Amino acid sequence: MPLTDTPANPDSPPSLEILQPANGQACATLSGNWTLSQLTTAPELQAKIKSVATDKTLQWNMNALAMLDNASALMLWQAWGEQIPAGLLIRPEHQKLFDRWQAQQLPKTPPPNAAISRFLDALQTTLKSFYEQVLALLTLLGQLALDIGYLIVHPTEIPWAEISGTIYESGVRALGITALVGFLIGIVLSYLSALQLKIFGAEIYIIDILGLSIIRELGPLLAAILVAGRSGSAMTAQIGIMRVTEELDALSAMGIAHSMRLILPKVTALTISMPLLSIWTSTTALIGGMYSAQTTLDISYQQFFLKLPDVVPIANVFIGLGKSAVFGLMIALIACHFGFRIKPNTESLGNETTNSVVVAITVVIMIDAIFAILFMGVGMP
Repeated sequence: MPLTDTPANPDSPPSLEILQPANGQACATLSGNWTLSQLTTAPELQAKIKSVATDKTLQWNMNALAMLDNASALMLWQAWGEQIPAGLLIRPEHQKLFDRWQAQQLPKTPPPNAAISRFLDALQTTLKSFYEQVLALLTLLGQLALDIGYLIVHPTEIPWAEISGTIYESGVRALGITALVGFLIGIVLSYLSALQLKIFGAEIYIIDILGLSIIRELGPLLAAILVAGRSGSAMTAQIGIMRVTEELDALSAMGIAHSMRLILPKVTALTISMPLLSIWTSTTALIGGMYSAQTTLDISYQQFFLKLPDVVPIANVFIGLGKSAVFGLMIALIACHFGFRIKPNTESLGNETTNSVVVAITVVIMIDAIFAILFMGVGMP
């Protein structure tokens, strides 16, 4: 079909003609001024456009248009089903009006499963958060190693006062609760074991069960969980309060390193006090177990003391002490990590303190499982 140019005439009304050329394909030819002011006076033309546009085989020729504004182009776009018909003949300046909407068209794809999408988003967020937490902990550990190296060269700058104060707060003041819990756990474990051993007539093996389970596993684990809930939360809250009261900013302004005065003393104190608390908890748990064994199985304290070194090799004691030191190191690092994450508001203080306790207890149990696998064949009678 030949292209024709029509000079713009503001008074030319819009028109739509259906032509039937010799090749047999109908063609809708638009001419005149297709503007909003003209179309409002021709409602029958708008209805005709909608009825004609239903024929998808129809060819459209808009070369004869004198004027075309955005409102008229939008009406044609909607009548075409928001897509340009095949074989459209149109001037380049008019084509630009439709190209904008054509570019904004999104591919019609089926909507994804909402549940799967939410699950994948949550999984991605969790993995990203886990990566950031691990990276931050490794950064703290690296800074701690640098501080230890510096103090080896400059021993006069070791913060003895902070270390001793933290040992008192996290170790000495925790003796009461750890002794009580250890004693009760020993009684419970001894009593439940006695009920089963009586069935097989193997009452004497209660010493083996109590000795190995308490010295190697329960003593260090109970002490670590109690310290994580008691001292770990206190350390996190202490650093958080320092954030809220801007004490951390004051330390930075005075040139005092946070890691040297806050992280290092806490990590050192817990690494030292946790093995001692582990021995204390294991001792009270064994006393509770001996008391229950004497009352339920008539096994005397003297018999318990004489047989215990034979059934529990000394390697189990060192395994318990080693894992307790690692427990203390990780509890202090986690507590400091979440303490420095606290924002200067009370809501963040509560959330991060809770996260500190949960993560510390989880990490303690994971480390205990790793030690159990690594030293599976060590210290067995």
